[in-house]
Amino acid sequence: MYETIQTPFNYGGLTLKNRIIFAPTTFGLSDEDYFEKIRRIAAGGCAMIIVGDVPVGKSHFGKSLFDKKGFAFYEKVIGIAHDNDCKVCAQLHQSDSNIKAMLKYVPGVLTKRISMQELRPLLNNEVAPYITNMPHKKVKEITSAFGTAAVLAKKAGFDMIQIHGDRMCGSFSSSIYNHRTDEYGGTAENRARFAVEAVSAVREKLPDMPIDYKLAVRQENPHYGNAGVIEDELKVFVPMLEKAGVTSFHVTLANHSDLENTIPPKNHPYFSEPGCFLKFCDEVRQYTNLPICGVGGLTDPDFVEKQLADGRIQCAAMSRQLLADPDWVNKLKDGHADQIHRCVRCNKKCLGGLMQHQGTHCIYEKEFFKKECIRINFLRIHSFLFILTFLFFLSV
Repeated sequence: MYETIQTPFNYGGLTLKNRIIFAPTTFGLSDEDYFEKIRRIAAGGCAMIIVGDVPVGKSHFGKSLFDKKGFAFYEKVIGIAHDNDCKVCAQLHQSDSNIKAMLKYVPGVLTKRISMQELRPLLNNEVAPYITNMPHKKVKEITSAFGTAAVLAKKAGFDMIQIHGDRMCGSFSSSIYNHRTDEYGGTAENRARFAVEAVSAVREKLPDMPIDYKLAVRQENPHYGNAGVIEDELKVFVPMLEKAGVTSFHVTLANHSDLENTIPPKNHPYFSEPGCFLKFCDEVRQYTNLPICGVGGLTDPDFVEKQLADGRIQCAAMSRQLLADPDWVNKLKDGHADQIHRCVRCNKKCLGGLMQHQGTHCIYEKEFFKKECIRINFLRIHSFLFILTFLFFLSV
């Protein structure tokens, strides 16, 4: 059973040992906890891990290939995956957040007058003026930086490059955010230019490197997602990206709306079904013969096997399911599909944990809850001892 899932596949120029990919995920963990998470996922049998949000320049908020510490961090991640016969892809991105505009919200966040949920739409409102008014010179510098970052990624040991089609690529692509009047705005062809130049910069520097593109699709009627490409524009974007050097497409819903739309729970009003974003793959397939990776509610092995066997998608990406059970692939391989811990798409400890600054976890992670209980009890004991000490000094 599950022959297609377990069959090796050439995904855009990179041979994968099976069809399962760990989707790019924000973890919010300490380095050591992150390394252990990567080790578990890689050891569980998936063919490739996409390391999310690798910046194309120096970063004040995360790890960067452009400094020694960040470079060493990525080298270690790659080493852990490779030791477990798992490929690694660098998701190169440029944030579309206006740092200067963000600063005015810091006092509100620190005093808790603005919650993290309230902060997200406020930051999204800053995207349009930032993208629209960005100087032409800076645009060119950023697209060129994708090529420089790709060279560093290859040097670190990454097997593939993915261009993040949300973030700045997605915002330049979107008529909602991009109101420019130069060659980067207006028509679909012009709005595709930023992403095309980013891809071209990578291809120019690395002629043989497989390039995946995270293609963020915006849906209308009903409206979901604000960045990215509307379905009617795929006929423009897909051929242009392929011509620029893309060798595969990772297709999903566009971002910059509620996180529960791009990471939909089981009770989502529109994206509740298994394979909830695969319809976007169907749209993309009309304009390319390149391999397509689907994502969204892919938990059931029988469902995933059918989508792959029917050729609807060529690879399946999972995040929450491999957090729920990193051994998903190995259990299928060993004939123990009935023992898989199925993701129930509750979002309690994955998205919920991230939003509560506890890191991305899963309700099945007993070890995490054990650590949390120890941590909470430690804090309670520490507070109790502090109070006792304080009272003692008051009494003498």
